[in-house]
Amino acid sequence: MSTVTLTINGQEVMVPAGTTVLDAALGAGFFIPTFCHDPANPGFGGCRICVVEIKGARNLPASCVTAAANGMVVETESPAVVEARKTILELILANHPVDCLTCEKSGDCRLQDYAFLYDVKGGNFGGERKDYAIDDSNPYISRNMNKCVLCGKCVRTCEKVEDRAVINFAYRGFRTKVATALDSSLADSACASCSRCVSVCPVGALSYKSMAGKARVWEVQKEEMICSWCETGCLFDLVRKNGKVLSVTAKTPGDGKSLCLKGRLGMELRHNEQPPTPMLKKDGEFVEVSWTEALGLDDILDKLK
Repeated sequence: MSTVTLTINGQEVMVPAGTTVLDAALGAGFFIPTFCHDPANPGFGGCRICVVEIKGARNLPASCVTAAANGMVVETESPAVVEARKTILELILANHPVDCLTCEKSGDCRLQDYAFLYDVKGGNFGGERKDYAIDDSNPYISRNMNKCVLCGKCVRTCEKVEDRAVINFAYRGFRTKVATALDSSLADSACASCSRCVSVCPVGALSYKSMAGKARVWEVQKEEMICSWCETGCLFDLVRKNGKVLSVTAKTPGDGKSLCLKGRLGMELRHNEQPPTPMLKKDGEFVEVSWTEALGLDDILDKLK
């Protein structure tokens, strides 16, 4: 395998040819912030928060889409890089709710972490602000597009599953947003409620309704579980607070596994002392159903009668 050698923050680093500057830096122990980068769906390069300074380059390239090259000299925290990242954060915060005290994502939000890291206290840019209605139509997922940073991770992980691709970017310019077909509610879309999108969202734009108001991120413990409802072997997190199971959440699905609502509900039933009543869409409306129906067991039980 061919390799390339570059210098990152004064340290010589050797990586396989084709490795991005981001991966080379992370592998060498250097921190670079990211929003849109997803190791399972690389190559997007949209948020630009991962910019670095490369000697001889005309600008500050995004490290997640820049291939490492022999002799490359990279600085990940130069004054120019820090200034660029601060400006990017200020632009995001200029149109982002700052309700961190009550946000479900507080403590596990990259925007919050990076604003603290780079001492960005607010947006220095004025202008129009977005005011989208919160979409609570889906019984399992809450969407607040006012908090979306347009990283596109939800779009890419959804389309990773064959014949899914429920959401995508819509409109242009300031009005750009992640939307379903015809910008309808999530309940009116073909969403399978698998929660792949929630598992990769770096901010509070997508959240689990089952976790709303139950705990802060630092109060819970997560135990990785392998779903046994089929042979796919999808990963979920069993979320506990003070020993009590609060919910089952999807773990970042990197390999195109479809995940499914049935698997998550089945694990809720198995591990939660008071599992929420399952809901399925019938004739375009979500209605409460029995656990046997939600788990697809009615046909099996009928055959056993």
